[in-house]
Amino acid sequence: MHPPILPSFAGDLEGEKKALRQMAEDGLRRRLAMIEPAVPEKEYWERLEKELGIINKMGFPGYFLIVADFIQWAKSKGIPVGPGRGSGAGSLVAYALTITDLDPLRFNLLFERFLNPERVSMPDFDVDFCQDRRDEVIAYVQDRYGDDRVAQIITFGKLQARAVLRDVGRVLQMPFGQVDRLCKMVPNNPANPCTLEEAIAGEPRFKDERESDSMVDTLLNTALKLEGLYRHASTHAAGVVIGDRPLHELVALYRDPRSDMPATQFNMKWVEPAGLVKFDFLGLKTLTVIQRALDYLKIAGTDLDINKITLKDSPTYEMLERGDAIGVFQLESAGMRATLKGLHADCLEDIIALVSLYRPGPMDNIPTYIDRKAGREPPDYLHPLLEDVLKETYGVIIYQEQVMQIAQILAGYSLGEADLLRRAMGKKKKEEMDKQRVRFVQGAKERDVDPAKAEGIFDLVAKFAGYGFNKSHAAAYAWISYQTAYLKANHPAEFFAGSMSLDQALTDKLAVFVSDARRFGVSVAPPCINNSHADFSTAGETIRYALGAIKNVGAEAMAHIVKERETAGPFKDLLDFFERVDARLLGKRSLEQLARAGAFDCVEKNRAHVFENAEFLLRYSAAAADERSSDQGGLFGGGAELSLARPELPKAPAWPSADRLEQERVALGFYLSGHPLDDYLEQLAEAQVITSQDIGAVVAEEGSKVVCMAGVVREVTRRRSKSGKPFGWLGLSDRTGEYEVTVFSEVLETSEELLEPGARVFLSVSAEEREGNLRLTAEKLKALDSLGRQRSSQGLRITVQDPSALQEIRQRLDSLSQDGAVSTDLVIVLPAPEAGCEVELAAPVSVPATPATKGALKTISGVAQVALL
Repeated sequence: MHPPILPSFAGDLEGEKKALRQMAEDGLRRRLAMIEPAVPEKEYWERLEKELGIINKMGFPGYFLIVADFIQWAKSKGIPVGPGRGSGAGSLVAYALTITDLDPLRFNLLFERFLNPERVSMPDFDVDFCQDRRDEVIAYVQDRYGDDRVAQIITFGKLQARAVLRDVGRVLQMPFGQVDRLCKMVPNNPANPCTLEEAIAGEPRFKDERESDSMVDTLLNTALKLEGLYRHASTHAAGVVIGDRPLHELVALYRDPRSDMPATQFNMKWVEPAGLVKFDFLGLKTLTVIQRALDYLKIAGTDLDINKITLKDSPTYEMLERGDAIGVFQLESAGMRATLKGLHADCLEDIIALVSLYRPGPMDNIPTYIDRKAGREPPDYLHPLLEDVLKETYGVIIYQEQVMQIAQILAGYSLGEADLLRRAMGKKKKEEMDKQRVRFVQGAKERDVDPAKAEGIFDLVAKFAGYGFNKSHAAAYAWISYQTAYLKANHPAEFFAGSMSLDQALTDKLAVFVSDARRFGVSVAPPCINNSHADFSTAGETIRYALGAIKNVGAEAMAHIVKERETAGPFKDLLDFFERVDARLLGKRSLEQLARAGAFDCVEKNRAHVFENAEFLLRYSAAAADERSSDQGGLFGGGAELSLARPELPKAPAWPSADRLEQERVALGFYLSGHPLDDYLEQLAEAQVITSQDIGAVVAEEGSKVVCMAGVVREVTRRRSKSGKPFGWLGLSDRTGEYEVTVFSEVLETSEELLEPGARVFLSVSAEEREGNLRLTAEKLKALDSLGRQRSSQGLRITVQDPSALQEIRQRLDSLSQDGAVSTDLVIVLPAPEAGCEVELAAPVSVPATPATKGALKTISGVAQVALL
């Protein structure tokens, strides 16, 4: 391996060693003055001296100085930087230089897991930055060290299973929806990618699709031949190299036409052997979420330093114990949330252990960890000498660092040797394992450990080492998990606003956040031209929905609306809005979306009125803009009143409740101000219906089972099997989000009348988890209104505030009338102010007395209340 080629800070290696020592010593003094040391201060200084010796011996002081330089610059500019990532968090020198922010002695992290003097390799700090400002740091590095000395690293994209299906499907001109559904049948596990051949063999639906559609057969056959080929050249997502001279003198360079920064033509595998050192500049969305939440808090008057929050916050641990971890970094999956309920985490160490155990293989030890923590099972420390190492994890070997310490304590390995042992155990090479076994048993024997016992411990450690986790990485990321959990537990409005701000385009996630926010007592106000901003914002315990999160409105147009409001005050009425806002930026489509979403409710409650008059309003806005720009708009500085005559807009009947909600869903991607199932809450509770948000946690906690669910049909996809039997998928929406259910022929044939978009259905669903994916299969389907009929509702009682509503009530009843429907008793309660009482009118109508009817009537202006009798 070539020596690392890096810019020199002090002109020579000795100068860099002195500079690093001075910075590290000064930094450690500052750190120790700010924290309560985990061990006697003497141990910190001894550890620092030891690490500096290794760093200097390996010739890497310049590397540490460069990383410290750009991280300290980023922090000085207010750019959020992660507390650490990977094995680098085990370095005390890095902690002293503020490269990392986790005390390695407090969490028993090992430097030799990062740099091993007995296995010389390049150092590798992976650094997380706020994704919004990561590019600023890279630009600083280019400016600091020279554009011609900084480059990204090339990568070569391959046609993997999902990508090859999409590309071939595009060439075959197949419908996007069909190809997308096929792609989703391929398991998506980046840590262990599934080949297309494996996916086809493991998913019966591929066979059904292939046999029922010859085009799918062509797609799969072609894709199987192309899978694995190089598709394109790209750049590494995070890797950057910095040289001490123009890089073209060291390696060939490639210029991506979409980037102003060159890339090395050597990929990751070869760029380091060429002598160049890689620096990873990663963007972590969670850091941006945290920063935005802190910004919202600052606007509200709370200046919180997230790096100084207590690690013993009761509301945070109580929240995690309930499994309320949606949106919490690393802990939000259904399985994680179910595990948190049993774990009863009460310290950061528990979170570190959980994120390390929750992986295929190690997760088998989660029940043991939980039982030992709860005292239901005694811990097993393997040997009295190992109690200090294994006490934190109740005798369960979880971390690679524990494997190294076991070898050090029990068999006399140096930590450098122990790291080599850990690697050998992970690779399971028999020849190397046999050598290590002899070394381990002999070392243990010299420490008076019985050889048979040492053999047994070696075998057990070897088993755990195969999937042991890097504790340095787990601890740093668990700290981020705790920070997000702390914000959610203590400042939920700001936390949810920050999370939603980063996921504006992901309407499925927004729906989940809105539902969860309401569970935390945070209300989410609909978008409003007089209160909302282009981005999400907060007002006390209320989140104001972002104008920019409405579909197809355009960020520039929404910013223009907000700017006009902040400049000249709130909009007084509907026409005032169109007199002041430039219609050329808005457009008919944006206007219609704003109306659908309810953004004009503050000046006109009838959304249909705005929607139906969209073209007229835009023409009026254009005329107002022309007058403002003409010479008549005010000779001495503007501000003159418009001379346009204000028109009378044609009236439009208000949308019924169901239509109003459906229009809102079109604009936002989900129901915000309500849901078609809201009228059925009592019936759903009695039927013990599980929501789409909770079903994953239920299955993770209780295993496969049959449950009751409900939803509004959004989409129906039909197919036929080889035998000709129909099957398909139902896209459904409930109050917490959208989900998909597989429906086979028996259910399809008996429920045909329910399989229409907009139908409200009650389902008996078989729920199971397969390879990390939740699969729902309908066992039975029926109309949701049948739940209402079971309650024997026989009438409707409508309380009217304004008699002018009677005409619309009659029209609505006529539209809801059904031939052959059982006669319903209708009671209308009218005010009689002159008599100081109310008047009741009774009449039979052919309208079903159901929650749907109730919902359709209660939205009429002038109706105070609708009740089922």
